[in-house]
Amino acid sequence: MTLIGRVLLGLLLALPLAAAESDGSHDDASALADRLSDYRSFEADFRQVVVDGSGSTVQETSGRVRAKRPGLFFWKSDPPMNQTIVADGETVTVYDPDLKQVTIRDMTQRVSKTPALLLSGEVGSLSENYRVSRVGTDNAATVFKLVPRSQDALFLSLRLHFRDGVVREMRLTDSLEQRTIIAFENVLLNDPISDGVFELDYPDSVDVIRDTR
Repeated sequence: MTLIGRVLLGLLLALPLAAAESDGSHDDASALADRLSDYRSFEADFRQVVVDGSGSTVQETSGRVRAKRPGLFFWKSDPPMNQTIVADGETVTVYDPDLKQVTIRDMTQRVSKTPALLLSGEVGSLSENYRVSRVGTDNAATVFKLVPRSQDALFLSLRLHFRDGVVREMRLTDSLEQRTIIAFENVLLNDPISDGVFELDYPDSVDVIRDTR
């Protein structure tokens, strides 16, 4: 799974957040938590673009993403990427039909080092591990920026763009100055999603790699 996939997985699987600190303060971390606290399900078409340090596009991907609390996630990339990712709250299964391969891993192994996992906890833990700032507006969107405090983080910064209370875009910059922009369209927030959507079927003939405890 790609880095942006791990970040997105953690974000969309986040449990309800504390909407504010106990003292009632309204800092930027609290404001971000408040925007995500009502998410019960999320469904959208996505378009992902990866741009290198020189500004050249190196990859474009589109597909469909669905998420439902607690712990259900579905991400399907259209060809030529042609990859499906399904999570059930305990494991993450990645199916690559072109490689005829399925990889199953503990969810904690895939998202433990992403900022999105911390979004599922207390606002205090978010502030402890990341510098969160509201960096103004962009095309009528409210933008939050997360910068890791750790020196060995997997990325330099993550920006979440909200319009009408919904995450419409994510922008991630990694240590190589490569930028990943993922935009969401046709968003359905808190609509019913059947649990059956999150069951992954694959041929018996594929190679299955298990990396679980």
